[in-house]
Amino acid sequence: MEGFRIKSLFGRNKSTERRAKPRLPLEGDYTILIVDDSRTVVHAVKSVLEQGGYSTLTASSGEEAIEVAKENQPDVILMDVIMPGITGFQATRILCKEPKTENIPIVIISSSEQPSEQAWCKRLGAKGFLAKPIQRGALFKCLDELLELDMIIEV
Repeated sequence: MEGFRIKSLFGRNKSTERRAKPRLPLEGDYTILIVDDSRTVVHAVKSVLEQGGYSTLTASSGEEAIEVAKENQPDVILMDVIMPGITGFQATRILCKEPKTENIPIVIISSSEQPSEQAWCKRLGAKGFLAKPIQRGALFKCLDELLELDMIIEV
C-alpha cells in the first residue's frame, strides 16, 4: 500500500480538532471496545483513545465482539461494518437484543457515508455513526455525548 500512513487514518478538521479545546482528565474508568478486522485500524484507534484517557478492549470479528461485550461490559462499542463472518450490522443487531448488552451504546464506523447506511445503523440500534477517516474531534465528541461527559471546557 504505497503512500499509506497510520496518521492518515484520522482526518483532521480544524473546527472539531479536540486539541483546540482543552479537556479535563477522565474521572471515571471508561472502557471502549474497538471492533475491526484491520489490525492497523485497531492499533490507531486504540492509541488515540488511550492517549485520551480511555481503557480499551479489542475484537477482530463480530463473533469475538459479542463474546467480549458479554464478558466485559464495555461502556461503548466502536463497530466496523465489513468483517468476515458476522458483519458489524449483524453483531449490532445481536448485541442490541441481548439482555446483557442491550444498554451498551454502539457506534458504527464505516467508510461509506451514505444516508441509507446511517439510517440502517440507527434502525439496528446503533447510537452513533462515524465515517472513515475518523475525525479525532468527532470521535471524542461522540464519546462525550454517549457517556454524558461534560469534559470540554469552552475557551
